[in-house]
Amino acid sequence: MKAREVELLCTLGPASLNDKVIHWLDRVGTSLLRVNLSHTKIEDLERIITFIQKRTRIPICLDTEGAQVRTGPLVEGKVMVHENRFLTARARPVAGDQFSISFYPAYIVNKLQVGDFISIDFNAVLTQVVEKDNEAVILRVLNGGELGQNKAVTVQRTLDMPPLTEKDVAAIAIGRRMGIRHFALSFAHRGSDVDGIRAKAGPGAIIISKIECLSGLRNLAAIAEKSDAILIDRGDLSREVPIEQIPAVQKMIIRNAKAHGAKVYVATNLLESMTSAPTPTRAEVNDVYNTLADGADGLVLAAETAIGQYPVACARMVVKIAEQFRRNMAGGAHAIRVRPSSLHAGVEPHGGRLVIRTLGPAEDLEINDLPTVTAADEDLTDVEQIARGTFSPLCGFMDKGCLESVLEHNRLPSGLAWTMPVVLAVPKETASRFSNGDRVLLCSKSGLSHSVLDISETYEFDPELLARKWFGTDSREHPGVARVLARGGHFLAGSITLIQPLPSPYRRYDLTPAQLRTVFAHKGWTRVVAFHSRNLVHRVHEVIQLAALERTYADGLLINPVVGNAKRGDFMPHLVLDGYQAMLDYGIYPPGKVVLASFITYPRFAGPREAVFTALCRKNMGCSHFIIGRDHSGVGGFYGANESRELFDELGDIGIEPIFFDAIGYDTQSESYVDLNACKAATPISGSEIRRALRAGEALPNWMMRSEVQEVVRAEVMMKHALFQE
Repeated sequence: MKAREVELLCTLGPASLNDKVIHWLDRVGTSLLRVNLSHTKIEDLERIITFIQKRTRIPICLDTEGAQVRTGPLVEGKVMVHENRFLTARARPVAGDQFSISFYPAYIVNKLQVGDFISIDFNAVLTQVVEKDNEAVILRVLNGGELGQNKAVTVQRTLDMPPLTEKDVAAIAIGRRMGIRHFALSFAHRGSDVDGIRAKAGPGAIIISKIECLSGLRNLAAIAEKSDAILIDRGDLSREVPIEQIPAVQKMIIRNAKAHGAKVYVATNLLESMTSAPTPTRAEVNDVYNTLADGADGLVLAAETAIGQYPVACARMVVKIAEQFRRNMAGGAHAIRVRPSSLHAGVEPHGGRLVIRTLGPAEDLEINDLPTVTAADEDLTDVEQIARGTFSPLCGFMDKGCLESVLEHNRLPSGLAWTMPVVLAVPKETASRFSNGDRVLLCSKSGLSHSVLDISETYEFDPELLARKWFGTDSREHPGVARVLARGGHFLAGSITLIQPLPSPYRRYDLTPAQLRTVFAHKGWTRVVAFHSRNLVHRVHEVIQLAALERTYADGLLINPVVGNAKRGDFMPHLVLDGYQAMLDYGIYPPGKVVLASFITYPRFAGPREAVFTALCRKNMGCSHFIIGRDHSGVGGFYGANESRELFDELGDIGIEPIFFDAIGYDTQSESYVDLNACKAATPISGSEIRRALRAGEALPNWMMRSEVQEVVRAEVMMKHALFQE
């Protein structure tokens, strides 16, 4: 089967008529945005069209009410009607209840006859007309149940209804004036119905005729001949066609419509479970895939994006299924490659795959007779991050050629962007003991057998030159320079294999890149903002975290503090984690939007190089965006405010997008945030008020006030733990 492009049509509604969802529907590749006139007031239409057109260039399709009967308004939005009771259906709109409802359009009441069977709300309720006058009919309830307002009403005989309502005609006129060219004709009964809407829509209009009734099915050839596309509404169609016949009818419609030159779209229940769940059922995925295999040109999301909880996730899921379908059709069955589902979330790892260099349960490196090299804890944490994939595509410590490429060009020899040297410095006498091809055991200072290094090269590099190239300075006041000079100029290179990690009190929050991707996939996140810090929870940090979430329309936030060896004066890692945990316990962050995970590494203080490097680490964790502060990973006055921006610009697209913030402070006189990057001002409340509100379980006034809570949390953490470092 020939691979083809698949169109995605998304319905806008209460869940999706906002900046964030429209932004991501655009980014995910939506072909057409559908506005359902059955659920849109005519007086709101121009405003809605303007709202959409200001935010995206995706074409808009106005979907008419068409020749359809619906229930009128209900007092509580829905009502339970009971069997063997009587229900009045009026032509005049009323606030309906269990005794009296109304039908729309009003003229339909006059067309009903005594004896007519009427099913309401997808056959939830079955009634029969037993009495009639000019204003109402009396219905006997033969099968009781719950019915809702603005729900489909089916009369089990054909009623002559015009193809467009007065509201449809007015809406089409508004659409034409505002540049809309796509119109969907609901309940197309015959070819002349298409002529009618085309006359109203004007020259150049694209008409999508919806097949959702038996008469439309019988006149399919004439309708398809006059239409640009056919839309199969399986929901309404199943009110008149037995549901077990719908799959065969779908195949027949697609085949016949395409024979007449019309595209075919399929709607209803594609990913219905995702209106309330972040992932679809297997049956739904199978249905979508097989619908494409049937020959459908496009898929329509209705309730999934209009009122569902996960509109963007639904659109992304359809796109992923369509992409998988196209790959399979292009390459044949032999091209199907199964990938671990946990890696589907987020962006692709740097270099295309996560490097995993850990021992499996059945592996044995036979380490008992290996020569040992005692390594610093910083080097061993580098080993751990290489082994778990955080430093992908690195498989071990860099050789001289790789190091020179990184220092000179900020790239690996392959050309892939990489800014941070990852090297193993050893004493001269240690380097002289080994040669290429040797295998050594790396041990901690406490004697822990940590990892194995397969040496590919031993080499020398002038430490002063290394420090100057690495940090842009040779000043010994720079802690990174001092560390490089203290360790000398002899190095071992080669791939590593982790045996066991260093003991750490912070493993409670430890998640590998693969595990984080699993968490993001489970949450339905594909766009994640990462935040890097080695400081205690900070009121301004929350401002930029939430501002970054808002600015990028991301699904969630990864707070990823550094908890490795710190420089003197830094906060102890457990205080940083406890502070953020307290913020989560108090419910300060938006619910369901934050993952807290420790990053067991150490600061290099490499300024712009480290900003890019830490971004690439979060890319490997599955993040799409990374927050860069005014002085990210800098120290003292060694780096300028714009150097990180310049390096990101120089490297181009590295697969993770930096989110830059300038300095932000708090003005105690005006009691507001002073943004040097246009952050919002906040109205503070006192610590005593916050403590009282939190202990009473009261809601806080607004999200900016949550920043004040951090001061309370900070004070309580300070009191709980000693902040002294030897």
